[in-house]
Amino acid sequence: MAQEEQSTAPYAYRQLDDPAKEQAAQALMVSLRCLQCQSQSIADSDAPIAGSMRSLVRERIAAGEDPEAIRAWLVERYGDYVSYAPRVTTLTWPLFAVPLALLALAGLLLRGRFRKGGQA
Repeated sequence: MAQEEQSTAPYAYRQLDDPAKEQAAQALMVSLRCLQCQSQSIADSDAPIAGSMRSLVRERIAAGEDPEAIRAWLVERYGDYVSYAPRVTTLTWPLFAVPLALLALAGLLLRGRFRKGGQA
């Protein structure tokens, strides 16, 4: 209660009246990283910036904005790091492709090794 009264973010510690909108807000907040804590979502963090972000998410969802539009705005504002669900872009595609390429290379090397081993 005291935190809510001191906060400049009115929905940091108060839920939305509409249960469906609150559920959408909670689902989004769990998938966003606290920029101060870095190991917690904004739903779990008590950091002031996390409270501001929770309030912003709830206010925008209450206004009818799409959760993915809110995520996109936060990523644009704070960078890809804020989201636990990274986007595949021209800069990030190697992060997704390299492990697959290494796995394929390992499979080819093991396949060749087992074929040679069976012939001896």
